[in-house]
Amino acid sequence: MLAAVLQLSAQGMSSTKLYNYIRIASKQGVKVLLLGEYILNPFFKELQTLSNDMIKEHSEHQIKVLRELASTYNLTIIAPIIIVKKANIYKVIAKFAPSSTSYYQQQLLINYPHWNEEKFFANEQKAIEAPLIFKIEGFKFAIISGFELHFDKIFEELSHKNVDCILVPSVSTFDSYERWKALVLSRAFTQNCYILRANRIGEYKDKEFTWRFYGDSLLASPNGELLEHLGNKEELMIVQMHHSEVLAARRFWGFRDMIHKRSSL
Repeated sequence: MLAAVLQLSAQGMSSTKLYNYIRIASKQGVKVLLLGEYILNPFFKELQTLSNDMIKEHSEHQIKVLRELASTYNLTIIAPIIIVKKANIYKVIAKFAPSSTSYYQQQLLINYPHWNEEKFFANEQKAIEAPLIFKIEGFKFAIISGFELHFDKIFEELSHKNVDCILVPSVSTFDSYERWKALVLSRAFTQNCYILRANRIGEYKDKEFTWRFYGDSLLASPNGELLEHLGNKEELMIVQMHHSEVLAARRFWGFRDMIHKRSSL
């Protein structure tokens, strides 16, 4: 399975870079392309200053563009985007397949005083469910947000799904570089699956902070090893993943077999 991360800053209404990079990825045989958070929309702090109508117009334009690109280049694009419905604003991750579009509504949102997405967005608060799961050519993917990577309950819901790769769009900033890398690698190891993480680049300044988004998009192996990663510049990373490597890691470590045996007692 060939997949790719497109590491970008917020793109505004321009689609030029998306067209160029997606065309390159398609020529290389990529089947799934992942974008980081707040690429198609302005960063959260800026989003708070915009009207619902402006946010809706922006997002509808981006949705139209991504649908066309997925269809034209016959690949699946995973991209976080903001949806406006009946005056409510939702934070979702869109799956733009060549012939269909589906959405995963983020279940757990940041709720810190300086960054309170939970208060701003109207995402439904209910019992945690399994995230969006899909297959391409027999290779099984799951989609979760970067923030949701912290929560064991999400992985409990994934534990029996036999996912080959978890796709994680993120918007990591400040001095969290090493912590995030450790988190991604440890989750990949305990789940014995690939994790492909896309983090945005660029920065946003307000009166209190300078939010520097440092990139470091990466691929973690089913054994918890760092296979590929990017720096802090705009870049396309194409990676190859193998279902056989996932199966080998699960056989070797046996974590799932142990849990399944206990569950049947």
